[in-house]
Amino acid sequence: MILLRIVPVSGPYNFDLVLSRLALDPLHQVDATERFVKVPIGLGNEKIVAKVKAIGTTEGPVFQLEGIPIKHEEEVIRELTRIFQWESSLIDVHEHFQGTELKELFNSHFGTPLVLDFHPYNCLVKCIIHQQLNIKFAYTLTERFVKAYGTEVNGAWFYPSPDRVAALTVEELRELQFSTRKAEYIIDISKEIAEGRLSLESLYDRTDEEIMKELIVYRGIGQWTIQNVLLFGLGRQNLFPIADIGIQNALKKLLGLEAKPTKEEMEHLIPAWEPYLSYASLYLWRSIE
Repeated sequence: MILLRIVPVSGPYNFDLVLSRLALDPLHQVDATERFVKVPIGLGNEKIVAKVKAIGTTEGPVFQLEGIPIKHEEEVIRELTRIFQWESSLIDVHEHFQGTELKELFNSHFGTPLVLDFHPYNCLVKCIIHQQLNIKFAYTLTERFVKAYGTEVNGAWFYPSPDRVAALTVEELRELQFSTRKAEYIIDISKEIAEGRLSLESLYDRTDEEIMKELIVYRGIGQWTIQNVLLFGLGRQNLFPIADIGIQNALKKLLGLEAKPTKEEMEHLIPAWEPYLSYASLYLWRSIE
């Protein structure tokens, strides 16, 4: 039996801004007019597509959930709560930034939550693909990869499993326009996961520092990638990727600088934004998207 469930959450929560950001990725099945997104959720061998539709307002957010089998109700709602960060208090975040240089950004994008990638593995693979590419081609390459080796269910795309990717060859990914090294990185890390030497699930219980130390040893996974996995894969709230060009450009625009800010200039700004650096990062990205 399929469930239709109504879920109220604490405001503010601007789902329309969530949808506009999700729509940047062509793999996401988003309808901004009807205010919904289809979320692919894998539970063991089962593939469930949950339709998350906003029926409330920013100040009084309410969601209608469709497509959830009753036997998996608890698991799916728990996963949706994790992805959409429904238990985080955005009013605390908003008030924190009212006395900072980012005040106007937080007013302009009021109620924008930190929404996670649909699975940590998706996030890791996407971050590796996006390394050193312009954003348009990065999304194109990710779309090619998922549509070539993933699975479509009810209009939603599931990324291929680590086992599936581990069995690929570099030549197969080269045909999609992957560089040789990027293909090697994705296949190698997928083998580590598929063969049980790396557990992404275990990362939830570790500190940022422990995760950085564990992942940095793998080829193709540097500090930028790990920070993005921590932020968009695991939902850590106090991450600020200083080396990210988008953040640098957003700060240049916001502060009216002639050049991108230096590392030292950004380190001077950061303390006032803690412990919500991830939201500072998100809102800066939003300002130039």
